[in-house]
Order: sequence, then C-alpha cells, then structure tokens
Amino acid sequence: MKQSTIFGAAVAALIVGTASAFAAAPAHKIPAYITAAVANPNRPDADTKRDADRKPAESIAFTGMKPGDHVVDMIPGKGYFTKIFSGVVGPKGWVYAYFPSDLDELYKKNNVTMPPPADPKYPNVSFIHAPMAQFLVPEKVDIVWTSQNYHDLHDKFFGPVDVAAMNKAIFAALKPGGEFIVLDHVAEAGSGLRDTDTLHRIDPAQVKTEVEAAGFVFVGESKVLHYPSDNHTLKVFDASVRGKTDQFIFKFRKPGK
Repeated sequence: MKQSTIFGAAVAALIVGTASAFAAAPAHKIPAYITAAVANPNRPDADTKRDADRKPAESIAFTGMKPGDHVVDMIPGKGYFTKIFSGVVGPKGWVYAYFPSDLDELYKKNNVTMPPPADPKYPNVSFIHAPMAQFLVPEKVDIVWTSQNYHDLHDKFFGPVDVAAMNKAIFAALKPGGEFIVLDHVAEAGSGLRDTDTLHRIDPAQVKTEVEAAGFVFVGESKVLHYPSDNHTLKVFDASVRGKTDQFIFKFRKPGK
C-alpha cells in the first residue's frame, strides 16, 4: 500500500473515530455535568450525528471524569471528545489536546495543519504538539484518554512509536491514582498486532499486556461499545460494520492515592 493511502486510512481512523470488571454507568446514572457537556449547542452537527454510535456520555461516565479534572485527549483527530471533555471538566479543569509530532511529515504532505487554531468556544483547551514516546505534558494530570488510535501507534506511518516508552511516559505524566483510558476496535483473540495496519484493530489482550508492563493496574472494562454482530475480521471502514465495530474501553490506574 502506498504511503498516501496508508495515511488517508490512518487519518480517517483517527478522526472517526478509536476480562470485564465494571460496566459503564447506566444512562440514568450519568452525571448531569456529562449530560450537559454532550448537549452543548456549540458542538458541531457533524459531531452530534455520531453520538448514537459513539455513546460519549456512557463512555465518559465510565472513566469517572469530573469537573476540575485535568485531562489529556491523546491523538484527538478533529476534537470530537476534546469538545465534550471541555464541558465535563468545566472552568476549573483543563483539557490538553495532544497532537503527535511523529506525523508532521505526513500531515504536511496532505496539507493538514497541526495543531489546529484555538477555538474561543472552548477556552479551557490547549494544544500540545510533541513526540508520542516522550509524551510531554506541562503538569501531572488526572486522566489520559485515547480513542480508536492506540492500534495506529504500532504502524509504519507512525514511525512506529516506541509504545513501551510512551506508556511509561504516560504513567509518569499522571497523578498517583490517575487513569489511562484506552478505547479501540477489537481484533480476533490471539491476533496480537497482526491487524493493526490492515484492519485497524488490535487484540485487547495485547493492549493490556503493554500497558500493564509500564506499571499500570487494570481496573475495569466497559462493554458500552460491544457489538456482538462484529466478527472482528473486517476492516473498520467496511460499510457493513462502520460505526458499529466491536470496541473495548479499558481503564488502567497508576497506583497511589
């Protein structure tokens, strides 16, 4: 596959997106501040049309994100979740949208400007433009979130990234008790990294192994994006599964307070 084709698929994956112990909170228990953030009229129509498939309120409720938190949206694409996080954490919180400098050359070739200009509608959002393996943040944060793109880090167009070093850097960037949330498309059990570049999926067991190796403790999984009809063999862009791929949401915690 040509580099431009790979990049096009990868960008789409980033934008479209990206052993269970705890399920996401039911809709009637979703905190009011999350409901309000999802209902924010400033959110673009292109985002709200995707809410039925992406289930942002349920997904965010699972994380425990709350007003005052400082959060990183890692590889945010067009900012679907960044905008919602802004409303959840409120004026006393902060959201860092982390754009990887690892993709600078590919962004340049495709005339994509990164990071994007600041949006005055979301004054508590700032951008970080830095390498993934170093994961540079200006302060210790409460949550690092990545959606539908952890699998991409292993692929050629991303370098690939030294994922072990990245996970250790994320661990260091979190406060004690802070959380690393990984949401991604499910690949066949036992497939490891086989399908990351072809189907844009990853074996959940692979993610758990990699993240736990950095010192994190696995504390739960949400099944809110579980779709049994997806047999894990199709590319996530296939019309028969797009928007309805089986996805896992893992919660890892840095030990401490």
